[in-house]
Amino acid sequence: MTTQQQMNTLNDKAASKLNDLIQYNIDSAKGFREAADAIANEKGAPLKNLFLDIANRRESYVVELKQAANLKSSKKPEDDGSAKGAIHRWWLDARSKLNGGDPTVVLIEAERGEDAIKERYEEVLKETTGSPVNDLLLRQYSGVKAGHDRIRDLRDQWKKK
Repeated sequence: MTTQQQMNTLNDKAASKLNDLIQYNIDSAKGFREAADAIANEKGAPLKNLFLDIANRRESYVVELKQAANLKSSKKPEDDGSAKGAIHRWWLDARSKLNGGDPTVVLIEAERGEDAIKERYEEVLKETTGSPVNDLLLRQYSGVKAGHDRIRDLRDQWKKK
């Protein structure tokens, strides 16, 4: 069975879960782009590059999830992030401005966002076990978890500086 044929067997519940992940990934990509902009000093240049890399990866996840959701769902996949994500990005912006673009503050907020997307993938993976999109979701979750762990480790390193 081809991937497209497998995706055609998605039920509406699984397609709805994919739409949730699309929204989370949109929020994540926007958040990482804003986090990259919030880094104020030159020492933070490697962080900017990491944030932009993660944003690009999350945008590629959106494309993959939209393709999977479009194949079955009667509901149009999300194109915008959530209100909750917008509030989190506003909070990141406010905190980073108040702290002069301190990378530690930006990393703390970035990790909070990473906690949210990682937890959502874990929930969706439990709910879609055995579905044809599981391989896609597991691969993306692996990337999300790696991003989360990298951000957490960097946050801890910056705290020590």
